[in-house]
Amino acid sequence: MHPAAEHSPLGKSSEYISTYTPSLLFPIPRAAKWAELGLSAETLPYKGVDFWNCFELSWLLPSGKPVVAIGEFSIPADSPNIIESKSFKLYLNSLNQTPFDSVEALVGCLERDLSGAAGKPVGVRIRSLAEVQAEGVAAMPGVCIDDLDVAISNYEQPQPELLRCDVERVVEESLHSHLLKSNCPVTGQPDWGSVGVHYRGAALDHASLLAYLVSFRQHADFHEQCVERIFLDLQRLLKPESLTVFARYVRRGGLDINPYRSSDKLSVQNLRLVRQ
Repeated sequence: MHPAAEHSPLGKSSEYISTYTPSLLFPIPRAAKWAELGLSAETLPYKGVDFWNCFELSWLLPSGKPVVAIGEFSIPADSPNIIESKSFKLYLNSLNQTPFDSVEALVGCLERDLSGAAGKPVGVRIRSLAEVQAEGVAAMPGVCIDDLDVAISNYEQPQPELLRCDVERVVEESLHSHLLKSNCPVTGQPDWGSVGVHYRGAALDHASLLAYLVSFRQHADFHEQCVERIFLDLQRLLKPESLTVFARYVRRGGLDINPYRSSDKLSVQNLRLVRQ
């Protein structure tokens, strides 16, 4: 377990407060998990962002009439802290009975509180249900590797030694799998996701990638660290000219978390998948 997480509300009985309480936000420093991967804030080999989508966002108009909407929050991957997910949910629920003069006032409040918790500026978008509905459901880019015939026997820890590539052949391709699963390091609850990989480098053996991704199945870690581990393991193997790894996780408590890590400048469309 992350040393800070044991003091968070995750896995504990919590009172739901329905009036604005920014102190509910619980930041968890990224440094300890970076250190596990041999990284520090000064040596991160990627750029990135964590998109959080909130499907249970509500507040009051000055008249007392409630509003519902969908919130999008973009947290820089190099921010000093992640925000513990249950504390995020509790904080958002504290807006339920809180009046705001305008959407702009709400956005300003969210930006201030979330940026303070993350330690770097957090982007906020409030979108109507009609706007999100019009976007529809997106598909993962590239080739799905889930139907490949692989034999798998170990699910406890990620196994980068399973990964193989052909160093004589350089390719550029996008691959994805819907078989990513890991467990919350605090509660043990399953976290389900779809993972995408785009790279230019030594040709990656697709079956070995699938076996590697499935080896996360009983691994306990936060969403962000799982994606960072995949990025680093592929980077070490492929020594690519470019590499992007991202995951779109299934929501829990009205929130889904979608980490993106890339060696290049990111241009991301935050579009939901069928399981989101």
